Amino acid sequence: MSVNRSYAVFGLGRYGRAVARELVESGAEVLAVDIDENLVNESIADIPYCKCADVTDAEVIRRLGIANVDVVIIAMATNLEASVMATMLCKEIGVKTVITKCASEMNCRILSKVGADRVVFPENESGIRLAKNLLSSGFVDIVELSKDVSMIELEIRPEWVGKSLIELKLRQKYGINVAAVLEGDSVCVNIDPNRPLESFMRLIVIANPARLGKMK
Repeated sequence: MSVNRSYAVFGLGRYGRAVARELVESGAEVLAVDIDENLVNESIADIPYCKCADVTDAEVIRRLGIANVDVVIIAMATNLEASVMATMLCKEIGVKTVITKCASEMNCRILSKVGADRVVFPENESGIRLAKNLLSSGFVDIVELSKDVSMIELEIRPEWVGKSLIELKLRQKYGINVAAVLEGDSVCVNIDPNRPLESFMRLIVIANPARLGKMK
């Protein structure tokens, strides 16, 4: 599962702290960094590995061992220059996935051009929701319907390719109710349960994310 990946969160404002805390509570390895010592001290009770450092400095990035981190979340939307520098430095040292919080459409375009793999608007995606998406292997997006039930966009697992929904028995095994099949921009709600799934498809399902995380 994605909980086994390592994460770094740059910026411990409300959004960054929510992401880091949710990841920590789920058992993930998280390094949180902020240049403001007060924010670091306030966060350390919830996030054990907190550092006060300037992530726009290449030497600092090297000393923190960010090259060994799987996913970096840059939550410094109010400081575009710092976000740009941190994004570029992370990509230069080989971080596979850099997710950057942005404050405007223009900022998103800039951050994408300098290497951000994904940009997020805090108004549209909460820190907790982002963390849950990161922790849920194979989940593209999650919308909580209740405490235990979510609507989830799910990638087709390699072992599902060529098999039909009837063969897979997703409802019986994992409590997954398939609501729609996505093929590019096409959404099909009249699902043929006998049609073999293909790798480019995605499923919209209603399920308990905790049960999905235990899929084998």
